Amino acid sequence: MAREREFDVVVYGATGYTGRLVAEYLVKEYGGSTVHWAMAGRSESKLAAVRDEIGAPAETPFIVADAGDEGSLRTMADRAHVVLTTVGPYQLYGSDLVAACAVAGTDYVDLCGEPAWMRAMIDAHHETARSSGARIVFSCGFDSIPFDLGVLFLQDEAVKRFGAPVPRVKGRVRKMRGGFSGGTAASLKATMAAVEKNPDLAQLLISPFALTPGFEGAPQPTGAEPYEDESVGAWVTPFIMAVINTKNVHRSNFLMHHRYGKDFQYDEMTITGPGAAGKSAAEGLASMDPLGGGGGPKPGEGPTPEERLAGHYDVLFIGEAADGRTVRAGVTGDRDPGYGSTSKMISESALCLLTDATDTPGGVWTPAPALGRALIDRLIAHAGLTFQIED
Repeated sequence: MAREREFDVVVYGATGYTGRLVAEYLVKEYGGSTVHWAMAGRSESKLAAVRDEIGAPAETPFIVADAGDEGSLRTMADRAHVVLTTVGPYQLYGSDLVAACAVAGTDYVDLCGEPAWMRAMIDAHHETARSSGARIVFSCGFDSIPFDLGVLFLQDEAVKRFGAPVPRVKGRVRKMRGGFSGGTAASLKATMAAVEKNPDLAQLLISPFALTPGFEGAPQPTGAEPYEDESVGAWVTPFIMAVINTKNVHRSNFLMHHRYGKDFQYDEMTITGPGAAGKSAAEGLASMDPLGGGGGPKPGEGPTPEERLAGHYDVLFIGEAADGRTVRAGVTGDRDPGYGSTSKMISESALCLLTDATDTPGGVWTPAPALGRALIDRLIAHAGLTFQIED
């Protein structure tokens, strides 16, 4: 930490649905600890209402800050070691906060799955953050922590077994109960609207290397069509979050000086099952509108506590060496991916930056190179995730 700050962590967006879950998690998991945190949002009265609803101490500090008021964002950044923000879509409400944190040397974590905006922030603020010491870490929720850290976990095992990383990794979603969040849906819609205004952004969305400035790696599997995947003995279909997760995994490899190799290939698909039934399910899912025709939760809305508890996910990673040897790893989460698990993952990411990843230099990061095995350990200990080698 470059200098003393008033707060260890500021939860910005604490009155929103996911931000409230973050605040509640910090109260339950770290209420008796020495972590000094504050709730931030546009309305002090709404912050007070959330504080009382989640059982936070009466003395929990508030910060009034608004995405439309740059001065309030700069003040908030100056007071915090880490700003944890759930206020999205980030391309609409996040740019000034990233700028403020980069200048102030304040660490930052978010839930962003908006690659065109992320690239703009990399281009605009990476060097400033390097100079100030700010660690800007995007995508600290279901997109993309289980995937980014799952690949890192598998590659560490590959090096132990084979003496080198594997050049090909497949991410295969085996089970998932609970959809993506209202914030994710809003981000996807905002991204599509941005592309309509600026068609050049479409190239960033298409490119697996959109977040690796100056580097273009090997041709990648498209993940765009259902097919029968012999490595899992079942049909697979495109996974909606692959468009951001794959970019983050390649940025992680880039930031780790191509730890996985410069010709590394990675894709993600959802397993639907074997035989004719699996094929039919794969084709059906591939033809669906991922936004549900405008239905589903809106930002600020979400499932009931019972639905969050019933949610879960299970992702298989298959590493394939050039000589045909393979290694497999599984990552699971014990809550719905879009809310229950995501709120725990971003909280642990902020605390990992605060206490564990002190040697990570300033810059714009992804979770694996910034937080690494320290975050894996925290997620296993506190957040209901498992990381296991399966063969």
